[in-house]
Amino acid sequence: MSLNIKNFLSTLIVIAIFIGCTQEKKTQENVDVKGLKVSANGRYLMTADEKPFFWLGDTGWLLFGKLDRDEAVKYLEDRKEKGFNVIQVMVLHEVPSVNVYGDSSVLNKNVATPAVTPGKDFNDSTQYDYWDHVDYIITEATKRDIYMALVPVWGTNVKQKLVTKQQAEVYTKFLVDRYKNNWNIIWLNGGDIKGSEQMEVWKTMGDILRKNDPNHLITFHPRGRTASSDWFNNEQWMDFNMVQSGHRRYDQDTSKNETKHYGEDNWKFIEADYVMKPVKPTIDGEPSYEHIPQGLHDPKEIRWAPEDVRRYGYWSVFAGAFGYTYGHSSIMQFYEVGDPGANYGVSIVWQDAMNSLGAQQMKHLKNLMLSRSFFDRVPDQSLIAGLNGEKYERVIATRGDNYIMAYTYTGKDFSINMGKLKGDNVKATWFNPRTGKETDLGEIVNKGVKKFNPPGEPKNGNDWVLILEK
Repeated sequence: MSLNIKNFLSTLIVIAIFIGCTQEKKTQENVDVKGLKVSANGRYLMTADEKPFFWLGDTGWLLFGKLDRDEAVKYLEDRKEKGFNVIQVMVLHEVPSVNVYGDSSVLNKNVATPAVTPGKDFNDSTQYDYWDHVDYIITEATKRDIYMALVPVWGTNVKQKLVTKQQAEVYTKFLVDRYKNNWNIIWLNGGDIKGSEQMEVWKTMGDILRKNDPNHLITFHPRGRTASSDWFNNEQWMDFNMVQSGHRRYDQDTSKNETKHYGEDNWKFIEADYVMKPVKPTIDGEPSYEHIPQGLHDPKEIRWAPEDVRRYGYWSVFAGAFGYTYGHSSIMQFYEVGDPGANYGVSIVWQDAMNSLGAQQMKHLKNLMLSRSFFDRVPDQSLIAGLNGEKYERVIATRGDNYIMAYTYTGKDFSINMGKLKGDNVKATWFNPRTGKETDLGEIVNKGVKKFNPPGEPKNGNDWVLILEK
């Protein structure tokens, strides 16, 4: 080989390295600009440029496995239109997981050996593998400003000892290397599991995620009626806490094996997290899903309705949560007619379930919380005058420096201790969680105790938010 050719090849290599480094730098800069971080007061999330971020999540758990590319785009587009900005999804539901195209995720049922084919282009429909399909969907989500909250491997697999600590180390490093430069990633360690089940694995995964990916937020998705803070609040890798308030109604929450018997009062989980040290943001990442049987397992039971998912949302957010995750029985498993893996008596195909009433109404909660000052908001039950109601009749209150909000699920009369805001008079408004519309009540005197009468006849689901402002 002549000297000139050698010099030419050397120059090409240098150029290639330079381009690669530049691309990686640009990708990292994109992560820094578009990513999320915890607010200065430790209560909320914000964008990299410190704008408020209200997490409105959807549980699309089986997205990577059940939907093809066109279906995935259709789903993401619908969720964007409805105001959702986070999708909670399993990377591996089973070991191995196989997608709709028949592509397997790992070799030999071992998460430490992902089934990747170097050199394939995920845009080439004749060549892509399982991981190229995941790449494609994550990329489509970026186009719609949607964050993907990824559960690396569902907790059942770890509980059944299908994932060892050593395998988890290799697999987690693989995931980080593949996705750390995507700005729209959030890590959900765990997956419907108690942290005490194979805790060594969960701590290992959390440590590796944090060590190798300092730019993305990490939490733990726990078992029903538990919270990540039960085990991991002091862990350095835990950026925010997540609870799963679960799918049981009051009279069903009687298990002697559960440490918390809150029934439908998901606000109690948030209230408990709110007083913990160190301070960390918290969210209900899995309340009762719309149209799933109450209690989960008996398809003959009553189904959770739109008013229920609204109640869980407003209760938890007003109690101090930084956002809310909605779920639907059909969406979380992407049910199709004849699906052999269908669970919980599901009967509505996912395409129709996307337009369910609850899903359409969730954006009103997000829009309300972003319409007033964000980072100064605190829960404040001292605003409720007299004896507060229990269960469905409880009124939940929150306030910022210049406003007060109080949520009633039943629309019964309730009273407010005035004077928490500055000024002789305050503006009063009724906000309708079903429509997102505000009705002006005019100005009222800002002292003493004031009784308020919500519109309509008192009943479950006649929910309203009272807004008082300077």
